[in-house]
Amino acid sequence: MKGKRQAWFMTLFSLCMAIVLLLHLPLQVASQPHPVETEVRGVWLTNVDSDVLFSRDRLSKALQRLAKLNFNTVYPTVWNRGYTLYPSSVAERTIGRSLDPNPKLKGRDVLAEIVQQSHQQGLSVIPWFEFGLKAPANSDLIRRHPDWITYRRNSRRISKGNKYNQVWLNPFHPMVQRFIVNLVAEIVLKYDIDGIQIDDHFSLPIDLGYDTFTTRLYQRENGGKKPPANPRHPQWMRWRANKITQLMTQIYQAVKTRRPDCLVTLAPNAHEYAYNTSLQDWRTWEKKGLVEEVVLQVYRDDLKTFVKEIEHPEIKAVRSRIPVSIGILAGLKKRPIPMKRIEQQVQAVRNRGFAGVSFFFYESLGDRDSAFRSMFPNTVARPQISHGWAGTTQGVKQ
Repeated sequence: MKGKRQAWFMTLFSLCMAIVLLLHLPLQVASQPHPVETEVRGVWLTNVDSDVLFSRDRLSKALQRLAKLNFNTVYPTVWNRGYTLYPSSVAERTIGRSLDPNPKLKGRDVLAEIVQQSHQQGLSVIPWFEFGLKAPANSDLIRRHPDWITYRRNSRRISKGNKYNQVWLNPFHPMVQRFIVNLVAEIVLKYDIDGIQIDDHFSLPIDLGYDTFTTRLYQRENGGKKPPANPRHPQWMRWRANKITQLMTQIYQAVKTRRPDCLVTLAPNAHEYAYNTSLQDWRTWEKKGLVEEVVLQVYRDDLKTFVKEIEHPEIKAVRSRIPVSIGILAGLKKRPIPMKRIEQQVQAVRNRGFAGVSFFFYESLGDRDSAFRSMFPNTVARPQISHGWAGTTQGVKQ
């Protein structure tokens, strides 16, 4: 009898243990992160509040560090504050300077250094036209070409910047268009880069466009009517946005006719904000096939707002056609973002199956290598992108 009770007890014990294991197994599996096979892991390299580009040794160590932390992409600025960050014959002809006047850049080709060392480290290089169509009011570019500036209805040209007064180049002026397109074409031909990136500054604040050149162009195309006094007039907004789209088409074609394998990427703000404040209709660019990859800037303090933005229906539509990564703010000068918030945002991006993340900016990564190494524990490739998704330049809708 005693032996039967022991057998019964052992059977019951085994059954209970099996039930416990079954109950806990799904939780254990769910808690384990799915292995990442491909992912954009990018960092923007800028010369604003950042010294990484101003020393060969510092730059070399930074690229080695990023490779060790299993990043795979760098976005170095090449156009900033009215100057190029690489020796440019286009800039020499147009501005009178082939390179940013910072003495720490004299005699160097920073972009060539980045391309060579990054590729040795397995990093992709996508030069970034950081300042887009804006420039300091007292820059050599503006002093030489004051007629390239657009302005407000009250003829006011200058916008207040954080450190200097700035103006905006007129994207409707053919000479401005030629200059920007030639800069892009020059880089594509001169350097073994993996792509080029346009961002939110390749746009125009909504209250600009009342300069003489643009007014006459608008009248010529609209039966002699002057631009509406209200800068938010729908037809006036659409006319200007379409003109910027035409310039983006020129840029895409300039890249693809020279290097079909060179990506055209974009780092915009949310579309509604971009269009309503800066006339940047990037959803149309994407639909026309002018953009092959998007890194959406979502610099938000709280996770709820962050998630709401990346779950917006317009983003889901774009993701159905091209890779979309999320730009995350790692910090500003003297204001690092807490690592916990960065980790939460990266996890939110991964949970929703985005193509990856990119951090603004290098210095703000701070002394937090162990945290980033945990975030990126292994080396992965960037997602494969079908170059020329829109076909050849003949396939771009006009």
